Amino acid sequence: MHGLELRRGFFLSFFPSDTPHYENVPFEVPESWVWTTIEEICSKIGSGSTPRGSNYSANGIPFFRSQNVYNDRLVYDDIKYISEEVHQKMKGTEVLANDLLLNITGGSLGRCAVVPADFNCGNVSQHVCIMRSVLVEPEYFHVLVLSSYFAKSMKITGSGREGLPKYNLEQMGFPLPPLTEQQRIVAEIEHWFALIDQIEQGKADLQTIIKQTKSKILDLAIHGKLVPQDPNDEPAIELLKRINPDFTPCDNGHYTQLPDGWCVVTLKDLCENINGLWKGKKEPFVNVGVIRNANFTKDFKLDYSNIEYIDVEQRTFAKRHLENGDLIVEKSGGSDNNPVGRTILYEGKSGVFSFSNFTMALRTRNNDIVLSKFLYYYILAKYQKGDMRLMQTQTTGLRNLILDKFLSMPIHLPPLSEQKRIIDRIETIFTSLDMIMGSL
Repeated sequence: MHGLELRRGFFLSFFPSDTPHYENVPFEVPESWVWTTIEEICSKIGSGSTPRGSNYSANGIPFFRSQNVYNDRLVYDDIKYISEEVHQKMKGTEVLANDLLLNITGGSLGRCAVVPADFNCGNVSQHVCIMRSVLVEPEYFHVLVLSSYFAKSMKITGSGREGLPKYNLEQMGFPLPPLTEQQRIVAEIEHWFALIDQIEQGKADLQTIIKQTKSKILDLAIHGKLVPQDPNDEPAIELLKRINPDFTPCDNGHYTQLPDGWCVVTLKDLCENINGLWKGKKEPFVNVGVIRNANFTKDFKLDYSNIEYIDVEQRTFAKRHLENGDLIVEKSGGSDNNPVGRTILYEGKSGVFSFSNFTMALRTRNNDIVLSKFLYYYILAKYQKGDMRLMQTQTTGLRNLILDKFLSMPIHLPPLSEQKRIIDRIETIFTSLDMIMGSL
């Protein structure tokens, strides 16, 4: 849909001045134009009514209500129908091809659509006004109704919840050019609107490309293809054994494409998982902010704007508060398009917030082995590839993470120095992509 403000402003660009030249006219118009009123250029102005007893039919004559009238089209979602008999009783508000339908009440006041030239038959409710012009191009009339001039005029009349009175609509000034010039104006506007459509589509395409690029960057990162390996880095397996001599790694033989210096471990080898909490039952209580699923943004960040503060048990909070670098994982929730398992990184002050019982925290066992930010990007890459769909169950619409599968997820672990290089590279690229996204 075109930006409404673009449409409204574009209409006035056809006039040489918005300074009144004659008394009591909204703005100056070219010499070949005249000021008239909507009443004078229309053979019909009037709204419909609701059929007695809301006498709708399963099919028949389309009956347009305000929710069916949009600025760029008539919408047939949730359309009602009336019988031919009812339609004949409401013949005075029959909709014809090339009519303008204008919403005159409620929150959609001012929305207006042109009835297509191939339209057959219809009728309208009392919230929709039919404007049937004579010797005026319907699309030119439509552009005027969508202009800032018309919007300001409606506000001047005091239109609001009470709607737009018919008399005020009829007396609204109408700048009328010759018919041939109307046609040129419409052609010019359609040319520019087509260009606006192309720009908007290009913007949407670029946003999609940026999202896909981010996913690809993460995929390259977890496969050792984002930064070069350094033979001087201490291999991950040597680091693991040096810190924990009893550590038994996964069989790397199953992973023939593993980069040099990397090894395979599971998520539970690297992290402890901590269940979330909710309102306490036993005193003493402490009032704290609790991170919920609603605080996960679509960009897998933490939204601090609507954190809920509740009374939780002081003893429980001491064990289940967030520490800087914790990962918060959604373990219950999700949707058809977004499986459960969304993960965000907490980079705030330790001991301030907790997390709800629909989530859990992952806390790295040793920061000399794995960086929590590397794990965050690793899990995000897996999520965006769709791996979490295989790690969830669903009952009565609620999706639950299968914890054993999730915690047993293989992690391809690079040397610690390479983890740092990967993080730096990801964030450098993401910053550039975010700047491009922000400029769109």
